[in-house]
Amino acid sequence: MSAQYDVLIVGGGIAGLSLASRLAGHCSVALVEAEQELAYHTSSRSARQLIPSYGPPVVQELTMRTLELLASRDSDLREPVLTPRSFMLVGSEAAVAAEASGHMKPITVEQALELCPALVPDSFQAAGLDTGSFACNAPLLLEDHRRSALAAGADIITGARVHSAQRLGSGWQVGAGTEAFQAGVLVNATGAWADELAVLSGVEKLGFQPYRRTAAIAAVDRSLPESAPMVAAADHTFYFRAEGRDVLISPSESVPSGPEDARPRPGDIERLVERLNTITTLGITVVRSAWTGLRTEAADGIPVAGFDAEAPGFYWLAGQGGYGFQTSSALAELAAGQILAGQGAAGSPESRTGQAVAATRWSIRR
Repeated sequence: MSAQYDVLIVGGGIAGLSLASRLAGHCSVALVEAEQELAYHTSSRSARQLIPSYGPPVVQELTMRTLELLASRDSDLREPVLTPRSFMLVGSEAAVAAEASGHMKPITVEQALELCPALVPDSFQAAGLDTGSFACNAPLLLEDHRRSALAAGADIITGARVHSAQRLGSGWQVGAGTEAFQAGVLVNATGAWADELAVLSGVEKLGFQPYRRTAAIAAVDRSLPESAPMVAAADHTFYFRAEGRDVLISPSESVPSGPEDARPRPGDIERLVERLNTITTLGITVVRSAWTGLRTEAADGIPVAGFDAEAPGFYWLAGQGGYGFQTSSALAELAAGQILAGQGAAGSPESRTGQAVAATRWSIRR
């Protein structure tokens, strides 16, 4: 016999978990995750920084709304998800000018060196600073969503890969692991596997492309001060920030990949260490750990959130790219409003977030 729910969410990363916690208590919700643990893939491999100046305008709007929602959450709890940490771009004058946005102000090279003394003078020509950026306690946020969803009555099932899905009457019949589900709404929050779930469900895929992004934790001779900003190259060739007495580093690569459990490739981190030891005084000595995540994007680089017009009850929550955490709460707010409105409950599909997304993507199949 199939378990019956109003909404079945497929995918236990930040997108699926944030939506589950938003919907639970308003309708019956189940979330299924293929892996044995939640947030196993990209969501556990985040840079843990929310940057209002990062991404296209609609992503920046989503980020600002997410920051508002998380700040409201933090005001009620002892342990905050957000901690102020500025974000600084460095590079040529042309590259910094091209990447800077309304949330970022230009600063002098001297100011940049004062904020991050580890940078070698003459290794960059210009800098920009986003002082509205925040460090994000990603594990705490993921766990908060999980507990909130469960406390409000949601069911979360791990180790349950979807192997069948079909439209049946007014809803969806889904097989996942050894379980069977019936739901009025099927939410595709599977990240790099979004197109695969669509095809399995008999829905036309949207053409998502996963991209590799590698990062590592490395020991250094000279630790960054606690107040140092996260530093990124304006030409997208590296970023680094403090991680306790160590540093988190990334070559910021964007290499097309298939959906997979991605792993670092030989040479990527080694070449980055060599470069950073030339343009900084960090003195990177040992790479303690390294990992690779997949940043999955639609062709236009804008997150996809909405019902598929050609497949009733099939809801896309995918294509967050490298903006997953910083757009998650806003997209969950939007998605919950649209889904609840479709279920006959009170929702807010015409929210500020909804208007921002609609202004950029007027059709789910644009």
